[in-house]
Amino acid sequence: MGEIQRPGALYQQVAAEIRNGIAQGEYKPGAPLPSETQLIERYGVSRPTVRKAIAALRAEGLIEVIHGKGSYVRALPAPAVIIERTVTRSGKTFRTGHHDWQQAEAPTVYRTTTTATTAPLLELAEGEALFAVDRLLTDPYTGTPALHRVLIPFVTADETERLAQAPDTEPEQIYALLTKAGHELTWDETVSARMPLPDERAALQVPDVTPILHASRLTRGTDQRPLLLEELRTGADRAQLAYRITADSPRALRAV
Repeated sequence: MGEIQRPGALYQQVAAEIRNGIAQGEYKPGAPLPSETQLIERYGVSRPTVRKAIAALRAEGLIEVIHGKGSYVRALPAPAVIIERTVTRSGKTFRTGHHDWQQAEAPTVYRTTTTATTAPLLELAEGEALFAVDRLLTDPYTGTPALHRVLIPFVTADETERLAQAPDTEPEQIYALLTKAGHELTWDETVSARMPLPDERAALQVPDVTPILHASRLTRGTDQRPLLLEELRTGADRAQLAYRITADSPRALRAV
């Protein structure tokens, strides 16, 4: 690599050269990049151009800038924990893949309403009353944090006296209460990745330019009626979601 000669914005060309160096192993994970002065000399560009290239690579998550030390190739460790996204049942007892996770603080319980996002999932109109329960969880083995939210429509809470009085009942116990009320439960789940909001970044201890995983689990009851919605959010750099897959007969398959 040498002086930039290709067409296009100079900072993008410099960023491309450094990006190629990272991909080819010239710059190892955790290793420092050359100084600004060295990059200026190497590519024959100005200091502002080098700084814009570094900023672009930082925005991509390829490097991190440590104040007073310089720019480093970001290490990409393997996810620290695998979260089993299965629901198992033994008699009247239900278990989820994060059953053993610890609550870092007391749950936050409040009343809210369905939004343009949650209303279609729960098959309710916008503005319908809900109980919301927010929990901050941590994996006891790795310390990986996760945010868990349960949204319970009032109509669901009214089906069991305990749930109406204590919306912060653990999800596994909610499943048992709904089963006792006569529901045969099934679950749908979707997973997406997005950049975190500021409060999510702080709570989940997510590094800069790192996405989070957002799993939305819908519990359905009799006649496939939505009963409650759960959301699990965790850093994509520290967790993987795992699912058990079984083969269903064609007649049992249902579009989601």
